Amino acid sequence: MNVKDISIRKQLGAWQPNKYLSNLCLSYFEDAQFAAKRVFPTCPVELPSGYFYTFSKADLARDNVKLKPDNGAVTPAVMGISDSAYNCRVHQILIGLDKLVILPYQRDGGGFDPERASVKTINEQLNLHLELEFARNFFKSGVWQNQWTGAASDNYSQKKFQRFDDTTSDPISFIDSRMIEIRREGRKRPNKLVLGIDSYIALKNHPAVSERIKYTGTNAAPAVVNETVLAQIFGVDSVIVLDATYNAGGLGEENMQFVCDSKAALLLYAPDEISIDTPSAGMIFAWQINGADYIALDRYEGRDGSHVDLVEGLMAFDMCKTADCLACYMAGCVA
Repeated sequence: MNVKDISIRKQLGAWQPNKYLSNLCLSYFEDAQFAAKRVFPTCPVELPSGYFYTFSKADLARDNVKLKPDNGAVTPAVMGISDSAYNCRVHQILIGLDKLVILPYQRDGGGFDPERASVKTINEQLNLHLELEFARNFFKSGVWQNQWTGAASDNYSQKKFQRFDDTTSDPISFIDSRMIEIRREGRKRPNKLVLGIDSYIALKNHPAVSERIKYTGTNAAPAVVNETVLAQIFGVDSVIVLDATYNAGGLGEENMQFVCDSKAALLLYAPDEISIDTPSAGMIFAWQINGADYIALDRYEGRDGSHVDLVEGLMAFDMCKTADCLACYMAGCVA
């Protein structure tokens, strides 16, 4: 093919020197599983706002059974019930698809599909937003009544504990004590330990943890500390590591950060699925916008003459503490 042939093919639109590869498309979608929905159960609701009942823990835990008097009856026991409110607010994201811009991609048949990418991006953005709201509502200082802070040494009278990255500390005994507290005050044994990434690494490499597994490995399969091993050591159903990231910078800026405080931890009780009469430290109330799911996707035409379609993502939720006594927040677990 000579220069003249190329010129003719360019005029006919048949020459594509920058043709896109059909088997390669680079993106930065988060490969870590977002943790918000794994920590607290999701409660689907039909109305965007309403109330839910809470039985009195004090009345349920009190011994109200008495000897029946002859020819009489005991005084009826008090069964206290209160109510709390939820309010699911709608969160929205829009992505524009310029029909003229995406036309070459559609005809090219390469590895990039703008329409599919927009839907995937919206789902990624909604999950990221949910994770950020989880951090703001549940995983920070000042949220939970039972809060401890890491320090150079233990000072239980001031609710200070020796940091996990100090090799002389005893994080196993400390967390055992917090579990006993929650069991006593909340009548449930904690089943989840949620760790910021730095807290996880500190516990993973702590001598007290290594000591407990040092004889469990072989040359062919050496002992490895992971979330499952830590869950067994600390006596919980699951250890959840918060390692999702986001860009904290504005438009045109890049400032990559972890979504949740990497140096904190949260010990709590929360069922994996919502059920009547089962308490939980927190819940995510999710309004079913489209009647089946709390995430709704739509596509519609933009402004006349713009040749742009708008892809929309909607999500309506409210994150609520529902049992303060079923959680313990630990700030500054590492220096």
